[in-house]
Amino acid sequence: MNLELTADQKAFREECRHFAQTALQPYANDYDKQGAIPRELIGQLAAQGYLGVTIPAEYGGRGMDQVSYGILNEAIGRACSSTRSLITVHSSLTAETILRWGTKEQKDKWLPLLAQGTKLAAFGLSEPGAGSDTSNIQTAYQKQADGFLLNGVKKWITFAQIADLYVIVARGANGITAFLVERNTPGLRIQPLDGILGTRASLLAEIHLTDCLIPAENVLGREGWGLQQIVNTALDNGRYSVACGSLGIARACLEDSIQYTRNRNLFGSLLKDHQLTKQKITNMVTEVKAASLLCLNAGYLRDKKDPDSIIQTTLAKYYASRIANTIASDAVQLHGAMGCHDSLSIQRYFRDAKVMEIIEGSTEIQQILIADHSVASLSSIL
Repeated sequence: MNLELTADQKAFREECRHFAQTALQPYANDYDKQGAIPRELIGQLAAQGYLGVTIPAEYGGRGMDQVSYGILNEAIGRACSSTRSLITVHSSLTAETILRWGTKEQKDKWLPLLAQGTKLAAFGLSEPGAGSDTSNIQTAYQKQADGFLLNGVKKWITFAQIADLYVIVARGANGITAFLVERNTPGLRIQPLDGILGTRASLLAEIHLTDCLIPAENVLGREGWGLQQIVNTALDNGRYSVACGSLGIARACLEDSIQYTRNRNLFGSLLKDHQLTKQKITNMVTEVKAASLLCLNAGYLRDKKDPDSIIQTTLAKYYASRIANTIASDAVQLHGAMGCHDSLSIQRYFRDAKVMEIIEGSTEIQQILIADHSVASLSSIL
């Protein structure tokens, strides 16, 4: 594996960081307080091609590699995790899954719209009684002569408040199946959710489906293969995005902490010169570097379409989300009272980091997957 980024990847990194620093970071705390990112920002993301980075050029995307996609998620996650959440659900969970499993007609219809940001997408998996336990999905579908009838409730669906297209996972006589459901479908109702701990601007909602008639051509993948094809693909894509976004949070906490300790006087000397501060900074740097290498490794293997990329992506998500929490906690501690006040971003990073350990498979689910895989084939991880 070559750890050196290509010239194009380095240039893209500078582009993404510049965008995040100028168009996003100065306003991210306001978005957090308001509980929404503005449509103008989504338009800027679309104009940059960030909503279709990995979608092939033939569908209007930028057709970039997975390492570059990780670079984008780290940069956006460094500035605003809510905005990174849009990229995750719109691109990773939905667009890339349609690219992998959609019919030619589905790809031709939806991928240009998603790549250009003309339409926004969300992924409807979680329910009031089904989060990590996807086998407990209660949303149901019944086959009809003219399609499928969907009934049920999806909860905690990121950007469902403004999405135009939803992937809805439901259970029926032939097993769990995924459907492409448009926002204007009769019987579909969106109920906004607030009060979330972190990623407060990610426009969460419940999706209520009451006798929603979905045409047969809107089945995504094979009927009855919703978990094996759609959910597993989407979560694998999403974990990579979240891993890199978690790395962005960790890097933000590290950089902000170094800047703060350079200027804060404590007991007659700068905070950076205190031994315990040096210990915290050292741990932060080491953990950010390790997470960076795990994310880069996952992206490299994903570009090669290596079968081991799935477990390596899981490993990257597990580690990066955990160290984001550790580093965010230390950053709050180093900032003292200022770290607890919403005039600085540190408290937002702290709250957002905790969400990273829950979404796209909780830390505990990752532990089960990694341990089971290690017992079966340790060499594929190490």
